This record gives sequence, structure tokens and C-alpha cells, in this order.
Amino acid sequence: MDIYLVQHGEAKLETEDPLRPLTDKGKNDVSTIAAEVAKKGVRVSQIFHSSKLRAKQTAEIFAPYLSVARVEEIKGIMPLDDPEEAKRLIEDANENLMIVGHLPHLSKLASLLIIGNPDKEIIKFRMAGVIGLTRTDMNWAITCFFIPYV
Repeated sequence: MDIYLVQHGEAKLETEDPLRPLTDKGKNDVSTIAAEVAKKGVRVSQIFHSSKLRAKQTAEIFAPYLSVARVEEIKGIMPLDDPEEAKRLIEDANENLMIVGHLPHLSKLASLLIIGNPDKEIIKFRMAGVIGLTRTDMNWAITCFFIPYV
């Protein structure tokens, strides 16, 4: 099974818009990465996102590129949430998933899955970036990553 962890695209500042939707650059970056991910043959059965608008918009951009009909808001993937909750969701799944979220949660979740310790950062996410992980026996390994051009 594979899981893809995605940091939302660039969002507007809270002073500009308190809902913090994606900027035009954020939308373009996510679209570029979503096209690249699809071109490389990534397949997921569903995309989960947090309740924040920027994560929802990012998930909705990925969905048509990956031909995913099921895009769903879930709890437990907000910036400061305990990564154990998302880990349980992942471990209960039996299909490839994509989770669109935020820092520091995504970084802690990746570290928890790969080395078992959420407090040791082993991956530096970038906005609109995707990290692919594959389950190997009882562990997870990084299999791919996609980041927008600088």
C-alpha cells in the first residue's frame, strides 16, 4: 500500500483573507505537481484533507488529475493534531491514500511512520510538495517526492 502526504499550496496571509485560500501561485504550483504526479502513474482511491480551506482547495485540484471521485474532510490532520490519529487511519486502510494537510503535522506523521518517532524531523516539506511512502512489512519507506520548481 502507498500513501501520499501533501502539504497544501501557498495560501494568502490571514491579514489579506482570514480564510486563507490558495494564492494564484499556490493554485498553479498544486496544478503543476498534480499533473506530474498523475504523469508518473500515481493512483489513489481517495483524498483526505483537513477542514482548512487551503487544504480542501489543494485536494480538489489533485482529484481530477488522479481521477479520484472521493475527496473527504477528516479530523486528526490539523497543524497541531497528534499524528497517532492519522497513523491509525493509514494503518486501517487497505487502498492507496492521499492526505492533504499542514505543518508541523505532516512532518511529524512522516517521522512517526518511518522511524517511529514524531519528534525527530526527517523530511522537510514544501508547499504543494508530495512525499510518497510505501508500506514494507511493518515499516514505511520513502519511495518518491515531488516539489514545485523554485
